[in-house]
Amino acid sequence: MSGHSKWATTKHRKAAQDKKRSALFSKLSRIVYVAAKTGGPDPANNASLTAAIEKARSYSLPKDKIDAAIKKAAGAGEGEQYEEIVYEGYGSSGVAIYVEALTDNRNRTAADVRSAFTRAGGNLAATGAVAFQFARNGEIIVDKDGAPDEEELLMLVADAGGDDIEDNDEEFVVVTQAAEMLKVKDALVAAGVAVRGAELTMRPLTPVAVTVETAKKVMRLVDVLEDNDDVQEVYHNMEMTEEIAAALDV
Repeated sequence: MSGHSKWATTKHRKAAQDKKRSALFSKLSRIVYVAAKTGGPDPANNASLTAAIEKARSYSLPKDKIDAAIKKAAGAGEGEQYEEIVYEGYGSSGVAIYVEALTDNRNRTAADVRSAFTRAGGNLAATGAVAFQFARNGEIIVDKDGAPDEEELLMLVADAGGDDIEDNDEEFVVVTQAAEMLKVKDALVAAGVAVRGAELTMRPLTPVAVTVETAKKVMRLVDVLEDNDDVQEVYHNMEMTEEIAAALDV
């Protein structure tokens, strides 16, 4: 365990922006709905639904909206039919971009995503073109306020089966294997750690160094993709250094 990592995501702060909150809540509700529709409405028997609920809570989706999505999925009839699709491509300077979508219209979403890449000077690629540069992991967000000191937290995480901790300013990000996320999260809660939320994510295996100019171009593409109602998550493999973070004002 390193204790510190210079690469840290900023999507938690971005997602909290008021101007994106309504769209974000809609996307989170869709994730919960699809998980419940596919695997059943009981989180105890549906690991995908449990993970979806954890993610929704991470972004402060109200409990009544979570419950409404589950009840809607459990209702009579076919209901809405969503398809999970992954798009892979390259942004400026060959930065790898991995896009996860939930859509009821594959043709519409594909056209929108392709257009976003093209306008940003990037291009879509074949399935598997960039996926190997990422790994599916769990992330658990721990508020620094009231948290154990870093050394103690590292020990708790290690004992629970977690992989690493990143210092992300006002919060710690606990990194786990995907299958271990909920177990580690429950162990931290049982130890009295203030856990804000948890979610599965795609993390770059080897973040690449880029210039500030490239980072700005890539993030413009990321922003356009995230504004699409069908796009759930957008991941990239840029190394988010302090210089780049400051230039992007994140």
